[in-house]
Amino acid sequence: MDYEKLRACTLFLLDMDGTLYLGDEVFAGAVDFIGALSATGRRYIYLTNNSSRAGEDYITRLRGLGFPCGRENVFTSGMATGMYLSTRHAGEKVFCLGTPAFEAELGRYGVELADSEDVSVVCAGFDTTLTYRKLDRAVHFLRRGAAFVAANPDWVCPMPAGEVLPDCGSICALLTASSGVEPHYIGKPNRAMVDIISEMTGVPNEKICCVGDRLYTDIAVAVNAGAVSVLVMSGETTPEILAGSATKPDYVLEDVAELARVLRA
Repeated sequence: MDYEKLRACTLFLLDMDGTLYLGDEVFAGAVDFIGALSATGRRYIYLTNNSSRAGEDYITRLRGLGFPCGRENVFTSGMATGMYLSTRHAGEKVFCLGTPAFEAELGRYGVELADSEDVSVVCAGFDTTLTYRKLDRAVHFLRRGAAFVAANPDWVCPMPAGEVLPDCGSICALLTASSGVEPHYIGKPNRAMVDIISEMTGVPNEKICCVGDRLYTDIAVAVNAGAVSVLVMSGETTPEILAGSATKPDYVLEDVAELARVLRA
């Protein structure tokens, strides 16, 4: 296979769950892969759709799992959502379905969270603290004309032993069924995630490589943004899912350990 386009990439955007680790289980060769990026002069950013944690939380978590990580190495859908709300809905009151970490992340971008009748935006994330009252209030606001913004479209969050957790996309499906309002998703596959990073780093999209295990987020965002894509078969995607998908990656590798070998060659 011709790896010229892949080897020309200077910035790698790395999914985490299902790509570098699963739960607290770090995949074999994953830490060494980060070392391979650094050793070959490439930059990297851990890019996640998981909005249940803030950027600072990921720095702590990644370091705890053995991965090198600084503030400049993390970008989350929660951060992108905060940027979006602070510009597109500046000064508006937002009702949030999210964890305390997600709420704090939005607050860092100046987003005003509220539960009052003048709420004009409902914002949903991967809410592991979800209650029926939150759902009730969100539907109330949506049925009265509030805009609907969501951090990420993932249906589930993968867990060890083949288990999953209902993710933001599943929560939004319930809200849409109850209100008739479709959300505007901020995270992958929205190309804004790549465009923002390209602007921040000065690396053009065609020199950026997105690495992940999900076709409908990790690979789709690369396709949408004109970036290079690598699908790793260590997570959600099976050969059958890949064969039946209209979204095709530039490269398919078993895991990031194989990707490290390709980049070192």
